[in-house]
This record gives sequence, structure tokens and C-alpha cells, in this order.
Amino acid sequence: MNTLLDRFLRYVKIDTQSDETSPSFPSTKKQLDLSRMLFEECEQLGLEDVTINEYGIVMATIPSTVEGDVPAIGWVAHVDTSPEFSGTHVKPIVHENYDGQDLVLPGDPSRVLRVSEEPRLKQMVGKTVITTDGTTLLGADDKSGVAVMMSAAAHLMEDPSIEHGPIRLCFTCDEEIGRGIEKLDLDLFGVCCAYTLDSDGSGRIDSETFSADQAVITVRGVNTHPSVGKGVMVNAIRILTDLISRMPTETLSPETTEGREGFIHPYHIEGGVAEASARLILRDFETEKLAEYAQLLESLAEPLREKHPRAEITISIHKQYRNMRDGLPKEPRALEKAIEATRAAGLEPNLDVIRGGTDGSLLTEKGLPTPNLSSGQHNPHSPLEWTSVEEMQQAVDVLVQLAMLWGQER
Repeated sequence: MNTLLDRFLRYVKIDTQSDETSPSFPSTKKQLDLSRMLFEECEQLGLEDVTINEYGIVMATIPSTVEGDVPAIGWVAHVDTSPEFSGTHVKPIVHENYDGQDLVLPGDPSRVLRVSEEPRLKQMVGKTVITTDGTTLLGADDKSGVAVMMSAAAHLMEDPSIEHGPIRLCFTCDEEIGRGIEKLDLDLFGVCCAYTLDSDGSGRIDSETFSADQAVITVRGVNTHPSVGKGVMVNAIRILTDLISRMPTETLSPETTEGREGFIHPYHIEGGVAEASARLILRDFETEKLAEYAQLLESLAEPLREKHPRAEITISIHKQYRNMRDGLPKEPRALEKAIEATRAAGLEPNLDVIRGGTDGSLLTEKGLPTPNLSSGQHNPHSPLEWTSVEEMQQAVDVLVQLAMLWGQER
């Protein structure tokens, strides 16, 4: 039960979905189920300094096999899965010797993983692909990263002839809702740089992320019985949906942007006549653009305030994370060695930007340079999520090479 595939299947069956509306940490207690399992497995592997705190953060050390003062590095993955789709009762399906055809997901046959829409599947012919059954997330974001880290740790512990310095493992909670490192003690982590295992495919190295804010639009209206609503009722639902309909759709939306283009994305709406609210995310690689997006929302709201003077329309902005690009130069070896390790593992490094954020965004902003590496995941936050054993193994190989390269530093 300790192969890479076994680990991954074991982890994804544990429901660890986070909840951005919860004030607790972790936001859901069920995340602790996986944290406790990882704590026990780290101890079973013989890792040192294995700890789990009250917030579910697990840390452990792969001890150095070289003499002298060698820098300690960190590996980071998160246990939670996205709130955007169910993570309950995950039924992973293992497609051995994949034949390159479309994959109909049996739990919901209307959901089909089509090669025409997912061309990376063409590279998986003959390999082992893992999907959901179509009714839940798979959880490869980021349990592929968790499995990769644990497998790399097991490999290094089983072969002490591999020369490497101290490596600190860190498993966080609530990354998907932007709180992943909120309760992480960086002094206790004690590394010169770290790497998140939270990117797709293989050979990818993310050195930039979006900068991100959240916007919450709240409309307060006036409710009364609809039979006497004339001149009295102020429908918050109508006002809020009118505001959302005024937002750009041909530009500044996830549906119409790519690469380095930013967006404003309403992703949750709730409420009634008396009060309605929407949550939006603002994203751009240039941090100063976020203020422009917030001002755009205000400019769209202002005519509605004039049209509905008895309504109250408020827009609150909450900082989330910032582009890691600005903090990576503090430890240039972090990126340099990621590139070198990827080549040493037989892969062509793909330096890329990530249209999202990671724990590494927040860690880098706090002064700990943390690039993001591939872990084999694809289609995160979707019931069409998938991964492959071979790409996860390539991520293991990169971590082993990374350990060896840092072990040569003095």
C-alpha cells in the first residue's frame, strides 16, 4: 500500500473540502483526517521532527545525509480541495494502459473527458490515467502533490546513499480559500526557500502567479409583501443582477482571457429581496491593476445608487495574495535549481506563469521564495479533473534531483 498510486488513491478518498464562509481554522474539521494520516505516515517513514499543530499543519524533516552546513529546503502541498465542486465520496477510476479515446465518466455519463478538448491526453496513450467517476472532484489538486512529496520522502529515506541536505515537508490546510499559510510558523519551518507541488502536467516551473483580491458586493433593499409592493419594494436581487450584467464579458472575464490577461469573476451569488450579495475575484499579474478593477466595479455601481436611492450598495475589497515574481530574486538559487533538477530528471523545463495562486504566492510575499512545480494534476476544480501515475512519478524524480542539487551547496 505504499506505491505512488496507492498513496494517491488513499488520499483522494478522504473528503477535505474547505469552506471560505467558515471563520474557523481549518475551515472544515474533515481536513484534519488527512493531516493526521500524514502525521502518522511521516512517523512510519522514520522522518524526524514530525509535528502536527492544532490547525492541521503537518511538518517533518528528511534528515541530511551529508556532512557540513547545508541549506535546508522545503516542500509544500495542501490537503484541502476546492469548495467549487463536491469532494464527498470520491470514487477514483484507474485507466491502465489508456487507449487514447474519450473517457465517459460512469457516475454521470453526460460528463466526458474528450481528447479534442484535452489534447494532453494524447500524450498519455499506454500510461495510467486516473479520473473521477464524474460526480465529484478527483482531488489531484493537491493530493497529487501530497502523494508526490510522500513518495519522494520514502525514496530518500529508503536509500541513504543519496546525498542531500535537510528537507522540510509541510502540508497545509485551506490553501484553496487563500488561508494556507495563515497559521504556519516560518521560523519553525526553518528553510532558505521552498517549493509548492501544485502545478499541472510535468516539467512545469511557475515563477509568477496572479495577484489577487476578493470583492464582495452587498445590496440591501426593502422587502414587503408583493401584493403591496408598488412604490415600497426595493428588490436587492434585481439591483445586484443588474450590476453584474453591466460587467465586461467580451474582456476581463475568465471565459475570454488567457495568458497574462486579468479578469473580474463573479463566482457566487446569494440572497433575497431584502439583501443579496455576490462574491467576485479580481486577478491580474500586475498588482496595480487590481485597484483599477475595484474602481470599475464602483463606477458600475454608481448609476444604480442614483437609480435606486433607497437601496444600499456596498463593495468591499479583501486582499488575497500577490505575484510571487517580485519576491523570488531574494533567493535566486530557488529557481535556478528547479530548472537544473527538471533537466536532470530527463524533462525539458517549462518556465510558465500560473493564472491562479498557491501557498507559494503568500510564502514568497512573506520573504520565503517558493516557486511552484508540476505534480501531474489537470483540470483542477472540475469533475473532469485527472492525473497520471507517470507524470506524478516524474514529479517525484524532480524532487529527488532537487534534493541532491541542494545537497551540494555549502
